[in-house]
Amino acid sequence: MTDAKTLAYINMYAILGTLENLCELDSEASALVKTKKPVSVGLAVTDGPSATITFKNGRCRMEQGIENCDVLLPFSSCEKFNGLIDGTVTPIPCKGFSKIGFLLKKFTPLTDKLSAYLRPSEEDLKDDRFFEISTKLMFYVITVALSQIGNNDAIGTFSASLIDDGIIEVSIKDCVSAGIRVKDHHMVTIKEKPETFRSKMEFNDIRLARDLFDGKVNAVACIGEGKIGMFGLVSMIDNVNRILDRVALYLA
Repeated sequence: MTDAKTLAYINMYAILGTLENLCELDSEASALVKTKKPVSVGLAVTDGPSATITFKNGRCRMEQGIENCDVLLPFSSCEKFNGLIDGTVTPIPCKGFSKIGFLLKKFTPLTDKLSAYLRPSEEDLKDDRFFEISTKLMFYVITVALSQIGNNDAIGTFSASLIDDGIIEVSIKDCVSAGIRVKDHHMVTIKEKPETFRSKMEFNDIRLARDLFDGKVNAVACIGEGKIGMFGLVSMIDNVNRILDRVALYLA
């Protein structure tokens, strides 16, 4: 029902890409990666995605490609890269051995902190601040994963082929927004509120969004009850929701 290549794109851009947001939202995460000089970590997957994460002043930014990285972590297959994310593979850098201390003492603890937010315990979620950060990070993971599945997964690309060009805004009311730009059936997620949109799906509040992310409530029922608002060209949202069903399978 899922494939390793699509999962690799999700792990790269939706999971590791959310380190950007973690450093913005969590002061401890930001402090963890404060360095005297910028450090960039490249990850290259054979027949899969490649990206560089640059750490500077307690923040980080992911960009596609590995041209200017200080440290390079190569992966011979999508399966090997996915093993990095599930903790079964330890990569060995082929460039930047002098930065191994950064990988061990800063990068790895940062990814561990991200995992704690994305796979929290019920006890963790009782803390309001933790709950808010965790839910926002899950929102970013899901909205980016939508685009990766729409571009790479066989079933997802079929649904994407039915989506008209334009921007779909996905938001949690008074909390966080993202725009999914569709052009020639290719999807790109921008992790900020778009200036305009052709269609929009909005969750009424953060608690509702969390329950949806955790599979505790039914999206269709919430739409019927008016807890999820849909605006503009609804056919775009219908097809995004079909891709959203695939997101749950990949992130399970």
